[in-house]
Amino acid sequence: MKKLILTLVAALGIVGGAHASEGGIHWDKAPVNTTDMASLQNGAKIFVNYCLSCHSAAFMRFNRLKDIGLTEQEIKDNLLFTTTKVGETMKAAIDPKEAKEWFGANPPDLTVIARSRAGSGGSGADYLYTFLRTFYKDDTKATGWNNLAFPSVGMPHALWELQGERRAIFEEHDDHGTKTQVFKGWEQVSPGKMSAVQYDQAVGDLVNYLQWMGEPAQNTRTRIGVGVLIFLGLFIFVAWRLNAAFWKDVK
Repeated sequence: MKKLILTLVAALGIVGGAHASEGGIHWDKAPVNTTDMASLQNGAKIFVNYCLSCHSAAFMRFNRLKDIGLTEQEIKDNLLFTTTKVGETMKAAIDPKEAKEWFGANPPDLTVIARSRAGSGGSGADYLYTFLRTFYKDDTKATGWNNLAFPSVGMPHALWELQGERRAIFEEHDDHGTKTQVFKGWEQVSPGKMSAVQYDQAVGDLVNYLQWMGEPAQNTRTRIGVGVLIFLGLFIFVAWRLNAAFWKDVK
């Protein structure tokens, strides 16, 4: 019973975080194109190097990356850091107990994160694209970081080396006697390994991969669906002409 109550509390916390993000800043449109193999491959590389240390993708196997144009040898040589078998699932390198101690909770599984984060502000990919680009330094937080899309998030900025350190600039507004902080812009504190344009492109590739990972068979399903519709269209035409031929003498 205690475990059930804790699970419900955690679920409510996740929902609350999602609603908070929906009511916050505008979500930018993610540049998603799950047919772009180069983008998906780069996104997979970023995911394995920067996300898989804490976040699992327990319903995704490494060998499924062959669907985005990677060979088994390329997967073994470049992407297998948490296991030695290509057929294994993507499990995080971090120990769950240590993760809970450091962050207060285990980092969520990311297999279907792009599908689960959709809201009134846009798709789940839009949310992730905005979230990963709006981290800023905040010394009042335990991790030293905060986020505009998810205020007071317990996750540190995993990609800070690429983006660099930024400070969010806020202005205090008086809204009918209530003082509110309104975001006005960014101040770059220290440069990252990438320019702003390069970082946005890298995040776009990562989000594109997360979108694909949520349903790897999506492109195949779409192709099969189009083929089935074309077949049905031709069959209907043939059936219509056969029907006319069979009934012409009856008329």
